[in-house]
Amino acid sequence: MMQNVHLAPKADEDDLYSGYNDYNPTFDTEDLENDTAFQQAVRTSHGRRPPITAKIPGTSASRPLATGFGSKTALASSMGRPMTGAIQDGVARPLTAVHAAGYTKAALRGSVFDPLGQARGPAPPLEMKNEDTPEEKIRQLEKKVNELVEESCIANSCGDLKLALEKAKDAGRKERVLVRQREQIASPENINLDLTYSVLFNLASQYSANEMYAEALNTYQVIVKNKMFSNGGRLKVNMANIYLKQRNYSKAIKFYRMALDQIPSVHKEMRIKIMQNIGVAFIKTGQYTDGISSFEHIMSTSPNLKAGFNLILCYFAIGDREQMKKAFQKLITVPLEIDYDDKYISPNDDPHTNLLIEAIKNDQLRQMERERKGMAEKYIMTAAKLIAPAIETSFAIGYDWCVEVVKASHYVELANDLEINKAITYLRQKDFYQAVETLKMFEKKDSRVKSAAATNLSFLYYLENEFAQATNYADLAVISDRYNPSALTNKGNTVFANGDYEKAAEFYKEALRNDSSCTEALYNIGLTYKKLNRIDEALDCFLKLQAILRNSAQVLYQIASLYEIMEDPNQAIEWLMQLISVVPTDSHALSKLGELYDNEGDKSQAFQYYYESYRYFPSNIEVIEWLGAYYIDTQFCEKAIQYFERAALIQPTQVKWQLMVASCYRRSGNYQKALDTYKEIHRKFPENVECLRFLVRLCTDMGLKEVQEYVTKLKRVEKLKEIREQRVKSGRDGSARSRREGSGSGDSGGSAKGERLSAKLRALPGTNEPYESSSNKEIDASYVDPLGPQTERPKTAARKRMDEDEFADEELGEDLLPE
Repeated sequence: MMQNVHLAPKADEDDLYSGYNDYNPTFDTEDLENDTAFQQAVRTSHGRRPPITAKIPGTSASRPLATGFGSKTALASSMGRPMTGAIQDGVARPLTAVHAAGYTKAALRGSVFDPLGQARGPAPPLEMKNEDTPEEKIRQLEKKVNELVEESCIANSCGDLKLALEKAKDAGRKERVLVRQREQIASPENINLDLTYSVLFNLASQYSANEMYAEALNTYQVIVKNKMFSNGGRLKVNMANIYLKQRNYSKAIKFYRMALDQIPSVHKEMRIKIMQNIGVAFIKTGQYTDGISSFEHIMSTSPNLKAGFNLILCYFAIGDREQMKKAFQKLITVPLEIDYDDKYISPNDDPHTNLLIEAIKNDQLRQMERERKGMAEKYIMTAAKLIAPAIETSFAIGYDWCVEVVKASHYVELANDLEINKAITYLRQKDFYQAVETLKMFEKKDSRVKSAAATNLSFLYYLENEFAQATNYADLAVISDRYNPSALTNKGNTVFANGDYEKAAEFYKEALRNDSSCTEALYNIGLTYKKLNRIDEALDCFLKLQAILRNSAQVLYQIASLYEIMEDPNQAIEWLMQLISVVPTDSHALSKLGELYDNEGDKSQAFQYYYESYRYFPSNIEVIEWLGAYYIDTQFCEKAIQYFERAALIQPTQVKWQLMVASCYRRSGNYQKALDTYKEIHRKFPENVECLRFLVRLCTDMGLKEVQEYVTKLKRVEKLKEIREQRVKSGRDGSARSRREGSGSGDSGGSAKGERLSAKLRALPGTNEPYESSSNKEIDASYVDPLGPQTERPKTAARKRMDEDEFADEELGEDLLPE
């Protein structure tokens, strides 16, 4: 059966599925990266030309020949290459360039070769911007507003608050104009909210800086109430700060809490600061329990020095001893996040390392670390001094507990300072012995602490006028630390007290060489030169000191005193005028001015300053004497009476003031009052010759019967006076004869007694008239401050480091802390 079956050969068989996998290689895009011709075309200008469609054949393309059936067939070139634009296998071949570079048909008509088109001339000018368009006006106005805001901020940073406020107001006005213009030409959505926010915020800040708090609060309210400002709620912190300045603490707390609710928890530092402000506001209102809650939360989440110190204050206010101790322990464990001094010590002799350490030893970061450490030490020292008397039964036990706690922390060096403060507390309690014993404990410690303690001991003994002990401890302080300016100054003071001014000046000079800012040494060397009568050098020292201490009353007085010694009263008056501008109630400075004007012959100015001096200090005998004499000289005896009565109250044993009162009554014609006054004087001083003489004269003139009684008393008193004078004279003659004979020892007691009696008699008023006018006695020229008279002693040099709420008790010295 199979023999009748014939299989067709494969070559002759037509495949039904043939041609489906055949395609033109032009459309093959898979190997374009490897196609050299294509990549070359891409890199040349041909690849960047726009494609030419088959509808617009090139110049070199041959027109196809149409067949009877409408088909088109391209002619081949003589080399077998298809012609440009020919269609092969149904796909048109892309056209190639048919023009030479720079070739145009116009060249055949005589045009020049110009491939860059330079013959067309320059480009036309740019079209001018039209500034009259609304958009351009808005753009310029917006730029002006930004400039005004910047100028306002710059003026504020320069301290010109008034100009900053004017610029901020101007920016606000222009910004409102800008908003209206935008609303006219565009929709409200196009308003620049950021610009509006910055203008309002700057305006509110400038109001607050100028202390216009009502206007600032109103401006902040505009921002906060506008829901279009996303972060406006945070400005409630600024509003709370204003209420805090206004002492409206309840509103301040309310706004702080509102701001705290609107600040997310991711801003941890800002939330801590707001909570700290809330705690401070609670302290201001006396709500210490609520303040404790705020500060305890801060110390548990993010402890810092201010919160720790305020927590101690709150516990101190409520008197909780145990919590004070715990809060103090928390305070000294607050991390400072600074590098300690070990970092700045070179571990080897590598020059590059040493240069690096020298470069960073005093840079800004190092200065910031020192400030932070100094602030921490200040808080700890203040807290220890505050709680030490309160946490135990006695302040000494409390100080000992604080010292032990500090020694266990990384503030070990503060323990010695606390011991020094303990000694100062003993001094304030007037327990001199315990203070000295506490300071003597430092003699066995290191040189720095020993020098500080010895300096303070020398200072204490110097104030007690125990110059031998002051000298010993001054020597110990100098031996322990030769470069301690305070020790050298105290050593100079002890030498000054012994009268060796040249040697004292050397110690003061050495102190200045070690520390040029030691103002005590500079002041004392000026006093030393004044004692040595080296006036020019003393004046130079005090002028230098005046450039450092602008408002020092002592320095101003010393300069005026030196000009007076140099016989330049005009300069002395000028410097005294500066002095009373600093201390306008200093009666002694005012009396000194009156004295200088009196010496110059200007009685009216002298009276003005003497009277001002009397108003502030009505117990100065010299001033009272001058004022009384002035009224007598100007024939106003009635007004002089009150001054002499004041003098009689101050010195009741001095008869001359009561005689002056009686004399004023007699000169003013009030003879009866004068007679009564003389009788009162005679009752108190029955042996006063002057009083009896005027009693006799007044009784005679008035025809009184008592005249004979007073005459008899006068004769008896004059006779007694004559006998005393003879005894004095004989005593002097005897003492002179005994001295000539070489046996002065036997009559020395009588001679001394006679001299004292003679001096007393010579001090009585004259025999002709009572004491009626001011003598030319020179008024004391030494400066006395309002706290009381002080002698001109050199300044002691102990370091001045006090709390913010304390003031110096010493005018010529300093506090008792070490240098």
